[in-house]
Amino acid sequence: MECDIAIIGGGPAGLAAAIYAARADLKTILLEKALIGGQVALTMDVANYPGFPENIDGPTLADRMKVQAERFGAEILTAEALGLKQDGEGYVIQLAKEELRTTVVIIATGSDPRMLGVPGEEELRGRGVSYCGTCDAPFFRNKKVVVVGGGDAALKEALHIAKFASTVDLMHRRDALRGEKIYQKQIMEHEKIKVCWNTIVTKINGKKAVTSVTTQDTQTGQSGETITDGVFIFVGTKPNTGIVKDLLPDSEGQHIKTETDMMTSLPGLFAVGDLREGSYRQIATGVGEGVTAAMAAEHYIANLRARE
Repeated sequence: MECDIAIIGGGPAGLAAAIYAARADLKTILLEKALIGGQVALTMDVANYPGFPENIDGPTLADRMKVQAERFGAEILTAEALGLKQDGEGYVIQLAKEELRTTVVIIATGSDPRMLGVPGEEELRGRGVSYCGTCDAPFFRNKKVVVVGGGDAALKEALHIAKFASTVDLMHRRDALRGEKIYQKQIMEHEKIKVCWNTIVTKINGKKAVTSVTTQDTQTGQSGETITDGVFIFVGTKPNTGIVKDLLPDSEGQHIKTETDMMTSLPGLFAVGDLREGSYRQIATGVGEGVTAAMAAEHYIANLRARE
């Protein structure tokens, strides 16, 4: 199987790249191993994507991007990229049953949530421990919930969770929140949300399900316990760079460095979206990066063909 541009990852950045690449009349294949739309497909209320003043739900936005890409001729496959290597001036992507040869690769594999790494977290994952309020908040209707974090994700998810939970204890290791001011204001004014300053979770307790968390004051060192039915953790993300670990060894576990046109240090290999160093990790910026990469890839391929 061959193409001009292969895109690994079907989130907004990857889908935007597919739209522009296919529209440029380049044979475009997008590989997504799981859910088209990525994290956006798990977001029920997108309020800051331009053009939708009335808001739009994530699954609908993702599906519209997918349909648009296919309308221009992009082929979207449910498949996992198992390996990636250079092949002359192009690349070979190893799939489960075959290889995909391509001139350009655009990596758009996003990121996964970081874990706290405390006792009880792994054991109680899915039994009260969650990393997605949009997915799991309805399971905690009229229950007590702890949210860990202080950035945009933690604040937005806490506000969403508060629509269902009876109380939300927002635990932040510092004495000031880091998220956007508009979310901070909403948090501080919300009757269900209590901010626990200078507080870290050191253990998640429970046998069959979460029953409480053990906490520690970062200033005094004093320990405490908070009774809760659930723990939602939003302490950052880890970029999914495994596919390029052999090609870009310095990027393993790190965000990928690119030029302004989204090309990495290797010719014909681009990186966009949440896994790229310097990305603002917003839907709109991911889309912009995908567009930039596709247009740069078009020029890159044209220059290669001009030399033939």
